Amino acid sequence: MGLKAEIARLHKGVARAEAVCQSQPVSHRAWHALEAKEVLSLLGSREEGLSSEEARKRLLRDGPNQIEPADGLSWLSKLLRQFIEPLVVVLIASSLLSLALGDTVDALVIGIVVIINGIIGFVQEFRAERAIQSLGRLLVTEASVLRDGRPQRIPSASLVVGDIVFLSSGDGVPADIRLLESKELLVEEAALTGESVPVEKSPALLPQETALPERSNMVYAGSAVVHGRGHGVVVATGKESEAGRIARLMKETKGIETPLTRRIRRLSRALVWTVLGIAFVLFVIELLRGRPLDETFNAAVALAVAAIPEGLPAAVTVLLAVGTQAMARRNALIRQLPAVETLGSTTVICTDKTGTLTQNQMTVTSAVIGNEWVEIGGVGMDLKGDFLLRGAPIGHSPGLIEVLRAGALCNESRLELSAQGLRAEGDPTEIALIIAAHKGGVRKEELSQWKRLDIIPFESARMYMATLHEKEGDPSQSIAYVKGSSEALLHRCTDQILLDGTIHPIDHKKLEQSVEAMASQGMRVLVIARKMLGKTHRLDHEELHHLTLIGLVGMIDPPRPRAREAVIRCQEAGIMVKMITGDHASTAKAIAKALSIEGSRDSKGELEVLSGREIALLDEEVLAKRVLSTAVFARVLPEQKLSLVKALQKRGQIVAMTGDGVNDAPALKQADIGIAMGRQGTEVARAAAAMVLTDDDFATIAAAVEEGRAIYDNLVKFIAWTLPTNGGEAVVLLAAMLLGTELPVLPLHLLWINMSTALLLGTSLIFEVREPGLMQRPPRSPKESLIDRNLLIRTILVSLAMGITAFALFETAQSHGEKIEAARTIAMNTVVVVEVGYLFACRSLRHTLFQIGFFTNPWVFGASFLMLITQLGITYLPFFNRILHTGPIEWWWWVVLSGLGFLVYLAAELKKVLWKGDLDVRGTLR
Repeated sequence: MGLKAEIARLHKGVARAEAVCQSQPVSHRAWHALEAKEVLSLLGSREEGLSSEEARKRLLRDGPNQIEPADGLSWLSKLLRQFIEPLVVVLIASSLLSLALGDTVDALVIGIVVIINGIIGFVQEFRAERAIQSLGRLLVTEASVLRDGRPQRIPSASLVVGDIVFLSSGDGVPADIRLLESKELLVEEAALTGESVPVEKSPALLPQETALPERSNMVYAGSAVVHGRGHGVVVATGKESEAGRIARLMKETKGIETPLTRRIRRLSRALVWTVLGIAFVLFVIELLRGRPLDETFNAAVALAVAAIPEGLPAAVTVLLAVGTQAMARRNALIRQLPAVETLGSTTVICTDKTGTLTQNQMTVTSAVIGNEWVEIGGVGMDLKGDFLLRGAPIGHSPGLIEVLRAGALCNESRLELSAQGLRAEGDPTEIALIIAAHKGGVRKEELSQWKRLDIIPFESARMYMATLHEKEGDPSQSIAYVKGSSEALLHRCTDQILLDGTIHPIDHKKLEQSVEAMASQGMRVLVIARKMLGKTHRLDHEELHHLTLIGLVGMIDPPRPRAREAVIRCQEAGIMVKMITGDHASTAKAIAKALSIEGSRDSKGELEVLSGREIALLDEEVLAKRVLSTAVFARVLPEQKLSLVKALQKRGQIVAMTGDGVNDAPALKQADIGIAMGRQGTEVARAAAAMVLTDDDFATIAAAVEEGRAIYDNLVKFIAWTLPTNGGEAVVLLAAMLLGTELPVLPLHLLWINMSTALLLGTSLIFEVREPGLMQRPPRSPKESLIDRNLLIRTILVSLAMGITAFALFETAQSHGEKIEAARTIAMNTVVVVEVGYLFACRSLRHTLFQIGFFTNPWVFGASFLMLITQLGITYLPFFNRILHTGPIEWWWWVVLSGLGFLVYLAAELKKVLWKGDLDVRGTLR
């Protein structure tokens, strides 16, 4: 009967396991919700491990325990993809037509511009592949396994599902493992889950609905063991592990076009279709008028070259490259050029908490001793810090020294200070206690006087640890120090030490209020107590009653020093800041409150927190609504971070996502701009991001936003300046074609003007200083075009003025007997000089030159001088006369041209003064 009962019990267990796991693939079953024996049974494994033969079969079936590299296109496909944008296609067509018509110089120059831009895009194509490859390096090189009934060390790539793996302090976790046994096992999972402190692990059964960050009986590939030991069975390897799942998310996540890319693309398409339409209509008209086919082709190509801003791609590239250098000086490293401007368009910043807003260094910030709240200064590994009582410095009182000593002695971590710096080993919570003791003068020399006699290690079932000590020279008495959770120890305490060292009865009600107050601020609260035991060398649990409370210690991963100021600055700029973290809701809310993050509030006036479990229950429509109003998201899984970013983008937001962990990588790639931490961030996060903060400081983002807005301002100034050039040239050609006269400028002239002025004159606008009130403006609308109605009107007016003037002077020169080469040189110089005058007016689209400072941008003066010197060379040097078909002109023509340039500048400045009220907050002249 016993055997039958056992068989029935096993059948029942297997049936329950199958019910839990039904409809799930093997690697994604709810292993945390199954008993250890059931897990082994489902995996076809046993406590003695697999046989080598069985492991070989499984390796052939499932493949190696590695992250698969990204499926990449060939280098040729990636290169060709750079040349299919509308503007680039037209430039290529213009180049080929110019070559067909014998204009080799035109074709060569346009071709060089196209190739340069193509190479820049081609180099950036390898970013996603590097991110996937970085995930592969998370898997450790070797693992300790049980095979054929004996322990072995094997390459982690050879691990298979069902292997029994041993883990100990310092090991990297090689695969996703369901624990079978553990002892004081602490695992650091911050890079995967966002948890800021190591998580205690045990094999105890968990409910099926337990969220991934709370699955204490599971350890995942890419995490690290910081304390204790244990063993378990591999449930997922390689691409089926959590790291592999993140890799798939990244492969499936397509990069998002930046706002600048979208706007440039829309502008390019509009220009392409407009130019092609006009050129085709005029081509037909000229043919109907009986003009020779070759002349008609030449005129159509000239019109296309005139109206297409060939210098725009090169100038934008230069502008963004200069912006990259400016941001690098402010500790922001740009990996994708369009990302320079994207920050200026950002409407939402989604930020991770651990390591981004906080310092990822547990710090003791408070201690409650005898109901007195002591604040402790210093952050992270800083060994200096003040002790304040009600805002005033407190001396080394007996009660304070005792709590610091107890925290350092009841401790298994180490802190070594050497010439190379500070080195810590062990649990961050215990390291924080040692550092706090060091701040208070309780250091290694003093602690060495207390000999450790015995220890009761921390166990999750009891939630405390204890150590037994005797003081050097006093063997007659021993003392037990205990630290643990308030739930485990407060009820064991019967009295407490005050700051002055005296012992008084304990007030449990006040202490519970202190615990709640600490917890509400996001602190992790430890109770530290002691018991005098007389002469003994053994310690057991039965003796740990009737304790004397020494104090409560509160610690937290503190916010970065400049983070609050940066958050406020971003919110003042109209940018929503949202915290998305894998950490606990109470901790996330406390940090958000400390940083003044604004969001929806509940009936009590507290910030609302949306948990990962709640997110999983919301459909896309409801989530899209909640995500705008909610500012804090806690216990969030990697795919949920991705969903939140997508939901915000669905609502038309330009999203910047910051993070440092592996769990952030898919969302970093999906965001309009992904921002990774450079120092403490993982390589995976850095590879997935478009921008890396070299100082890991959230405050750098605010500086980068300001820089991005300034770059966009200068880009709009450049476009406002360059489009009338193309428009004016088109007007000249249209007038000539409609009136049936000689072309005032040749295609080669137009190409020279467009390229030289864009790169010499236009790029000088890049160096314009930031205009006042930049961070008080609301973010630009994602739907806003580079050219709005008012800028279009401005472009048309300046184009007409430039084109009509150039055509009139061309005709005037011919009527006065000038040769055709000289007349065309006059027309070409008219366009250039008017551009110079208009350049000074475009230094600000809102303020006059005298308001922004005449000499605040010396580059404009240098560029204008160089451009005029170049035009003099083209006009008078025989070499250029032969190549460009130009000719010398009389000196007085320069006086006329200079006057025209000044009049254009004066008219544009006068319009700013007269129509001041029509200027919008973005600085666009209305």
